[in-house]
Amino acid sequence: MATKILFAPPQSDAVMEIARSLTPAGFELLVADFGTPEFYAAAGQAEYYLGLARQMGGEFFRAAPNLRLVQLLSAGYDRVDIEAARKAGVPVSNNGGANAIAVAEHTIMLILAVLKRLVKFHNDVVAGKWRVGGFDDQRVYELSRRTLGIVGLGNIGKKVARRAAAFDMTVQYYDIARLTEAEEDALGVRFVLLPELLRTSDVVSLHVPLDDSTRHLLGAAEFAQMKPGAILINTCRGPVVDEAALCQALTSGQLAAAGLDVLVEEPPAKDHPLFRLPNVTLTPHSAGPTWENWTARFRNGFDNIQRVAAGRAPKWVIPELRS
Repeated sequence: MATKILFAPPQSDAVMEIARSLTPAGFELLVADFGTPEFYAAAGQAEYYLGLARQMGGEFFRAAPNLRLVQLLSAGYDRVDIEAARKAGVPVSNNGGANAIAVAEHTIMLILAVLKRLVKFHNDVVAGKWRVGGFDDQRVYELSRRTLGIVGLGNIGKKVARRAAAFDMTVQYYDIARLTEAEEDALGVRFVLLPELLRTSDVVSLHVPLDDSTRHLLGAAEFAQMKPGAILINTCRGPVVDEAALCQALTSGQLAAAGLDVLVEEPPAKDHPLFRLPNVTLTPHSAGPTWENWTARFRNGFDNIQRVAAGRAPKWVIPELRS
């Protein structure tokens, strides 16, 4: 009898074709949407969960008494109840950096879009406005010789650093887990404490997981420390930033602009205050999923499931559940 893997939520036919083509022999995918009777019926049979993190609290773990691994396709895991997983004795693994290239590229794209006023210029051209205003009030900037401050130097942060170096940016970082001096030299980055990073960076880019220590990591006090005219890029999780404080910093001119792929509420309300600001560039939490990394995420997930099935320890277990 095939070992059952609960997969949720259902994806497009093309994505599900990738999943099924990579499902190892001896395993069967049970596809169901969260909260449905089919989901809980499948959870009762499943030894593994593969998918995105949604509604994964005590009820989920109680419904899946045979569960051996929660294998996420995402890097973020803030919707998993860590204490419920710990109580159930089930390890939780994220995607092993499968989307790191995609998010790193998206980060550089947002930096360029903000500094080059991409969205405004596009809208002007479409509206029949060609080079409206003078160079003083329509300034664009170069990345070269600017300082990028990366907050969180994990899989994604490292790839951002490498790509920023190709634009001749100076890269500094802050992370609670500091690299060795040799690793810093190889990557071409310099460690600084967070206040110094905020004071001296032209661009601050966030790449941390969302947990109690990073919720509202940047608020009014931190924005006040930032270099006047700096820009903020956030491609990790919305609640890492205090949005009300960010609006104020952008309105007052303390920050020049922001490029955001994530918001506190997703999707946001139609009258979200950030929508009224001309110095904000937004994308719909779309940095992570690319066509290429669906395959990479499934490959990592199935490999990890096979590791556990063979009696080996899973890879990429989230820090809170590492023994």
